[in-house]
Amino acid sequence: MEISPCLAAVARPLLDFGDAFMSDEATAEIGVRAGFAPGRGFYCRGRFGVLGEAPVAVVQAVQGFLGPGLVAAGWLAGRPVMPAQDAAARYAQAVRAWGRANIGADVDVEHFNHLAQRLIDAADPDALPLFAGWRAQPCPGDDPVGTAMQRVHVLREHRGACHLAAVRRCGLSARAAMVLNLGVEQAARYGWSDPQPVDAALLPRLQRAERITDEMQKPLYARLTGRQRAEFARLVEALTAPGRAGLGTGPAHDRVPADTAWPRFRSVYRTWWSE
Repeated sequence: MEISPCLAAVARPLLDFGDAFMSDEATAEIGVRAGFAPGRGFYCRGRFGVLGEAPVAVVQAVQGFLGPGLVAAGWLAGRPVMPAQDAAARYAQAVRAWGRANIGADVDVEHFNHLAQRLIDAADPDALPLFAGWRAQPCPGDDPVGTAMQRVHVLREHRGACHLAAVRRCGLSARAAMVLNLGVEQAARYGWSDPQPVDAALLPRLQRAERITDEMQKPLYARLTGRQRAEFARLVEALTAPGRAGLGTGPAHDRVPADTAWPRFRSVYRTWWSE
């Protein structure tokens, strides 16, 4: 059963669409209206709030790719605002609101939701706690467009968690993977203190990690028939079509594209991640 073409067609668009939500200043504004100070508090407290009132070190270990200082500052800044589970619920509301604003009316979200939920239900959550937490986050039954975006987010968290596990399996630290992928300057923007250049000879390990990430996701897509996988790929293409949310061509896995043409995206990249 050939599943790789489906993975190739859906993995990157889902990652980029999910990243666009997380890095949009409209998302940050929802956090400010909820009482969070401008910065990383809503992002950290909301996205990682599904872990409960976890210590900073545990949150850092679960998410991996952002530097410890960034995560600690955001998590602790958000703690006085609201409990972790409430912040996660507010973040889920922001996910759905962003979907309603950015998913086109021509997308068959009902069919997307049906197939996406099959994938989510099929996933083995062992060693993927952030995915497990978001899978358990409820969705309202009367908001199919918002629900579609929340399922995009859940699938994005699955691949991100698989990728972190694959990176570690290949003998790379998350810091080294970020430097290999983005370079020293961009790794520093993502909270890594004084990142040093990484030997380019380690690049094959990162490439192997991408292949292992695909392997870890194959059991999900095996739950769909070949026809359903093709339908899902077409639905993802329609949902994340270029121009739908002004998406650029930036890299994946917890990264904000610096070269995107989306003005709001560029603004947040400069101010939010660089603070």
